This record gives sequence, C-alpha cells and structure tokens, in this order.
Amino acid sequence: MTDIIRDPQAIEQKSFEIIDAEVGEHCFSEQEWPIVRRIVHTTADFDFVANTLITEGAVAAALTALQQGCAIYCDTNMVLSGVNKSRLTAFGCSISCHVGDTDVAEQAKAEGVTRSIVALRKGVAEGCRIFLIGNAPTALYELLQLCRDGKVEPALIVGAPVGFVGAAESKEELVASGLSQITCRGRKGGSAIAAAICNALLLLAEKGN
Repeated sequence: MTDIIRDPQAIEQKSFEIIDAEVGEHCFSEQEWPIVRRIVHTTADFDFVANTLITEGAVAAALTALQQGCAIYCDTNMVLSGVNKSRLTAFGCSISCHVGDTDVAEQAKAEGVTRSIVALRKGVAEGCRIFLIGNAPTALYELLQLCRDGKVEPALIVGAPVGFVGAAESKEELVASGLSQITCRGRKGGSAIAAAICNALLLLAEKGN
C-alpha cells in the first residue's frame, strides 16, 4: 500500500521537490523560479516552464508595489477568491473585481462590449497598480490600450487569459508592449494561474526578497 502524505506543508514541499527534479536546469533567476514553480504546481503542466515570460525587473517592481500597499485589480471572481487575503492585508493591499457590478453590466450593454472591458476601466480609475488577467482577453486588450493612452502605468501585468479567441493574441500584444509583465504565452492560462502568481509574489514580499 502506498504511503499517504497527509500534512499539507509536506505535500507542497514534496511537490516542489518533484518539480525541481523533473525540470532540472532552467533559465529563471532565483527570484523568478518560485513563481514559475508555483504555476506548475497549480496546473501539473510543465509546458508553463517554456511558456512563461517574466520581463526584467518585473518581479522587483511588483514586490515594491505590494510592500507599499498597492491596489490590485483582477478580471474574475475566481482570481479574487484564490488570492491569499491575509497576506494582502498584512501589506495593506486591496484587491477588487468589478465584472459582476450592476453599473458595469449596464454600461457594457449600452456600449455593446464585454463586461470585462468596462470592469477593467473601473479598476484603472481606482488607481490599481497590479493587474491580474486570468480569463478575459478583452480585459487585457483594454488595459494595453489604456497604457498606450497614458491613462495607467502598471507596476505589473499578469497576462494569463485562457481560450481560443484572442487569448494567445492578446498575450503576444502584451509581450510586444515591453511592459512589466508575467505572461503565460499561448492558449493556456486561467484564473487559478493568475491567483497563483499573485500568491507567489506575496510570499516573496513576505520574505523580503
């Protein structure tokens, strides 16, 4: 009979050991690897080792923003649910998602656009500095346009929309922008990944990295 590990910390540590062993050598820095490893841990998908792009200085910029108590915007309530609130509170950070707001739904219907677009604008208006996009390519496209218009200067964009229509393309536009980012290129992504990246950053910030 297989021995069952029941302690959650032991399970996580064993998982990390397996990931490290199977990946072997990689191109990520000591600060970047815990983020990529947590993505793999969340998905059990080693493709993310090759598909994840972290721009130079992005992690440092995100950690500074978190340690300053920045506001964070996420594009789905699933991302919102997955982010560790106790660590956010410890840094004085806030996190919001407006895709379900009544005024957002009304405005989106009036304009004939997705709620994700209007909700993203609301997050920008609130002064958010970190953006977690784990589902909607339209939210990422809108954020990039607002950046071009000079209406927002994100400390970090997490670009991980998932799907077949616009997901890969929106992420390639993000890559081309050169903005501070952690991006999972291609069709793969999702809310769990966006939340995992944020949680990895919070752990790094907690350790004072």
